[in-house]
Amino acid sequence: MKHVKFDFDNCALDTDLRELRRDGELVAMQPQVFDLLVHLLNHRDRVVSRDDLIALVWGGRIVSDSTLDSGINAARNAVGDSGKAQRLIRTIPRKGIRFVGAVNEQPNGDLTAATPPEAAVEPAPLPLPDRPAIAVLPFDNMSGDPGQEYFSDGITEDIITGLSKLRWFFVIARNSSFTYKGKPVHIKQVAAELGVRYVVEGSVRKSGDRVRITAQLNDTATGSHLWAEHYDRDLVDVFAVQDEITDAVVAAIEPQIYAAEDFRSRRKPPNSVDAWDLVMRALSHHWRVTRADSAAAQALLEQAIAIDPNYGQALSLSATNHMFGVHLGWTDIATAAPIAERAALAAIAADGDDAWAHTALGSVCFSTRRLDHALAEFELALQLNPNFSLAQGYYALALSYSGRWQDSYAAAQRAIRQSPRDPSSAIYYGVAAYAQFVGRNYPEAIALARDATRQRGDLTGAYRVLTVAAGMAGKIDVAKAALDELRRTQPNISLAWIATQLPWKLDADREHYLEGFRRAGLE
Repeated sequence: MKHVKFDFDNCALDTDLRELRRDGELVAMQPQVFDLLVHLLNHRDRVVSRDDLIALVWGGRIVSDSTLDSGINAARNAVGDSGKAQRLIRTIPRKGIRFVGAVNEQPNGDLTAATPPEAAVEPAPLPLPDRPAIAVLPFDNMSGDPGQEYFSDGITEDIITGLSKLRWFFVIARNSSFTYKGKPVHIKQVAAELGVRYVVEGSVRKSGDRVRITAQLNDTATGSHLWAEHYDRDLVDVFAVQDEITDAVVAAIEPQIYAAEDFRSRRKPPNSVDAWDLVMRALSHHWRVTRADSAAAQALLEQAIAIDPNYGQALSLSATNHMFGVHLGWTDIATAAPIAERAALAAIAADGDDAWAHTALGSVCFSTRRLDHALAEFELALQLNPNFSLAQGYYALALSYSGRWQDSYAAAQRAIRQSPRDPSSAIYYGVAAYAQFVGRNYPEAIALARDATRQRGDLTGAYRVLTVAAGMAGKIDVAKAALDELRRTQPNISLAWIATQLPWKLDADREHYLEGFRRAGLE
């Protein structure tokens, strides 16, 4: 155990004697308040989150906010500070606590025997977990101002938190990642010591009222950069900028890792493919959104579930894939819905905090006309992972079918913003188009539906909206041409199919949609 003395302001703290003296006088302190103060001193180069304090001082036990606040106030009182002055212990709104006083640290020797350098043994690399493992290194503060350190640390911490909500990934905890702060390390070293395949690194450069944040995702196995981006923003609201950049980085990283994992799984010999590899391959088919790819994805998922019947990811994707097929007219709802619902409920039983699982159940409720239940499941999924564009897109669709077209359009725009380079973003343009159609804004609906069809020439939902919006706008030639394309992508389209298979809450919305098709010539 390290024995350290900290001298600051008019105080001296000795970790070995567990004493704090102020102006030479011994200050009485509860053990947990002393530990809290030591932790803040040891980590004074950064903002310490309230969760970190609870984990390290209270051992992760459930602690009320008032108990934590009392401990912080007691630490301030012990060193002659106050909540109003905050000369030494400062609260950073929405982020945590930081010791900001000048400190002279005096190591008094290591109390444990040191290992001679020649006897040191290189630790073996940690084994990789069964999910893609990611570490986020502390972003470098390139501003030349140590006072801006909190901002770069805050960006890093928020990205770690955001990635941790992606339940398919294994994300290294913040305290481990921050051991590399300020140290020149190679990503291969990080990979070996933390047991990760992917490393995120970046920098923050602030100049005046502008900030540039760069980030990149590295594959440690190949040493290659999978993704890199920079963001230039005005610092009107520091915390709003921090939240915006975090959302953008997390949303960009997720599909890149899926793509890398799919590529890696395809290079494996057939006899070494496991359930995770099968799910990655299934995902790549699922996102192509074609009838043939949907069937291919389902076959791969059935293999994964046969290997592990409680594999939540496989069960969630299986349910979602089934219900995609129902909505796009590829699969009969009477056959698919019971299978999908069993899979979704099993996925929730396997991991009730997985946003994919709740999105899967929401998709079943949506297609089986339980719209209120569907909205509740999508909202829960978005609470668990606010950056999950699929849940956001499905949520937008359910809102439209519930008659809430303004809310639907806003959710669709969020889905587009969260995943701007996603090949499936065309789907979200189609959902936005449908929201405008429900609101009787036909020119906007036509423009958005055309955007969707330009991105994807085989998108059933977008051709449906283009047909009905053009029909209601009196653009019959456009409506008939869109209907011809729709019949190519969904040969079984008919007024009877529309009336019985799509889950409107309001009869008026169903009739509005049917009328658009009648004007286009559908029978």
